[in-house]
Parts: sequence; structure tokens; C-alpha cells
Amino acid sequence: MAQILYITNILIDFGALSQLRAECERVGIQRPLIVTDAGVKAAGPLEKALAALPSMVPAVFDQTPSNPTEAAVRAAVSVFKAQGCDGLIALGGGSSIDCAKGVAISAAHDGPLKTYATIEGGSSKITERVPPLIAVPTTAGTGSEVARGAILIVDDGRKLGFHSWHLVPKTALLDPELTLGLPPLLTAATGMDAIAHCMETFMAPPFNPPADGIALDGLQRGWAHIARATLDGSDREARLNMMSASMQGAMAFQKGLGCVHSLSHSLGGVNPRLHHGTLNALFLPAVIRFNAEAESMKREHRLERMAQAMGLTSGSDLPSAIRDMNARLGLPSGLAAMGVTPAQFDKVIEGALADHCHKTNPRLATPEDYRAMLEASL
Repeated sequence: MAQILYITNILIDFGALSQLRAECERVGIQRPLIVTDAGVKAAGPLEKALAALPSMVPAVFDQTPSNPTEAAVRAAVSVFKAQGCDGLIALGGGSSIDCAKGVAISAAHDGPLKTYATIEGGSSKITERVPPLIAVPTTAGTGSEVARGAILIVDDGRKLGFHSWHLVPKTALLDPELTLGLPPLLTAATGMDAIAHCMETFMAPPFNPPADGIALDGLQRGWAHIARATLDGSDREARLNMMSASMQGAMAFQKGLGCVHSLSHSLGGVNPRLHHGTLNALFLPAVIRFNAEAESMKREHRLERMAQAMGLTSGSDLPSAIRDMNARLGLPSGLAAMGVTPAQFDKVIEGALADHCHKTNPRLATPEDYRAMLEASL
């Protein structure tokens, strides 16, 4: 049975950050901890966020790593408790937002973080005791600001998913102004992350027509504007549409994801320095070819519907169009260009088979299928 919830309070427009203080008051946050990273701090959004909180004295944790870890969550929880915080503001890309969700879990629940991981049966252990969270994304890619999930590297090295409706931010403040200074390569990588989310949620087999419609519209917006946003970071229309595409892809996460994310989660655990959105962009062509044989894809003409949204002639054009777009945006030509070697494949496949996205792909992949996808993406 499909559960259809859409989803939280979303404010999207240039200048939306000005509502931060009002939203803190609305959800009952008086002493927030801002979870961010050093790059966001250096680029200026942290200063803007602090200015949007007049008469408040928030605590700040600015050491979120590019792939958030349980160690970073522990360090942020220490600040949260030492400063007497009662809520969280996540400011940054998916890493900061997911780290803040990890803080929300650990600040209110005992035990190691893996206790609450989805594949460990931990989702039901995450309760309403989590402190309220407001998410302010500074990239247009992850969509974590409207999602119930977080991806975190736990102490044993696994990159695991954590999912609970209690983790959905109480407010998502989407201010494209915060993305105007994003460097071209990061714009491209995060933008392809958003496009991958729209495509993979649309391909997922569960019945959820509203999610399908949102994902297709997000795909159309993302595909039409990603090159513009990358080539001209000051293009306000492109930045607004990319932020919407990011949010829309995550609004459709309820359907589940698939092999693209099984592989990128696993490989990101093997080498945490690899950028998640870039991996998604590289895996998309091989996974689309694999999914093309799924009965649900054929019956519901999913390849053709995605091609139409992207202005392509045929669903068979999708893999080459994505490869061409990756090249146009300056992304790596394949996994080998990112330093990935076949010697890592066994460990990546093991992780992909255990990942929470594995079973929601429209066609169940075997170890041999995953190896073929890795080889095709190399």
C-alpha cells in the first residue's frame, strides 16, 4: 500500500532566508545549533544565517565532513548538549543536512548510531523525541531538506541509510540566493544528483502517481537548466529551477531509489572522498540500460516518458544523452578518472547488495549485474 505524504513546510524564493527567525519561533526553537561545514562558513552563508537570527545566540558546529560520519555526529552532539540547544538548523549541502539529522537521532536516543540504521531494523526506534530541525540548503542537489532519510558513515565504515518521518525537517527554507556563488563543477555535480533522484524515483516500481508527476516535472526543470546554471552561476532563473528540481526529486523519494544509489552509497563508503552526485551521474547510463528490461518499465513506458520530459526523441537515447551532458558539464568521463579500480569491485558489490535502495530497483540486480554496471561505468 502506498503512503502519500507531501511532506513539510517549504518556503522557496529569493530572500527566503529572511524567514529563518520566524520559522524557529514557529517550531519552538529558542537555542539552535547550526550544523554546517568550513566551506559554507568561508563562503558567507553562515554569516547571512546568523544575521537572519537577530537577538538569538546560536551555537555553531562547522566541522561537517564531505561525507558525514558518526564521529562528526558525536562531536556536534557534544556542542548541542554543552550549549543547551533545543533545536537544529542545517545549513549547507546534503552533508550538513544529513549530519544534522544524525545529531537529531543521537541527541535524543542512546546507543551507537548503527542501532537506528534502516538495514539494521532501526527506523522504528527513531521517535518523536528528536529535536526540531530546519534545513537551509546551499546547493541544489541532495533534496535532503524535504526527505525523511539521511546517509551517514558509521564507526564500522559502512555508509548506511537512516529513515524516519520524525527526521523530516519542520521547515525547508529554499533560497536560491545562497547558490549563486556555487562553483561550476559543484553546481554540475549537485545538479546531476538532483536529476538522478528525479529519474531513479520515477523508475522505482511502487504505485505513487503524485510522486511520478513531481519527479517528471523536476526532471524537466533540471535537465533544461543545469547547463545554464553551470555556465553562468548568476543566472537566477536557472538557480531557482535547479533548487526546485532538487526539492522535487526528494519529494518523490517515498517511492524508493535503486541501483544507482546502491552503487554510489557503497562506493562512497569504500572511498569517502568521492562525491555522491558525481557517482550518481556516472552510474545512471548503465543502470538505465539495465532497467530497460524490467516489465514495469516497459508496461508503463517509463523510458519514453523521461525522454519526453528531457526533449529527447526516444527512451533509447537516455544513456548517451546523460553521458553527453556529463561531458558538457565537465564531470569525469568514468569511474577510472576518479581513481576507482576493478580491485574495489567486490567490496562495492557486497555493499550494494546490502544497501536499502537495492530492493526498490525495478529489476533486482545480481552480483554479476552489479559487476557489469561497474565495468560499464569505469
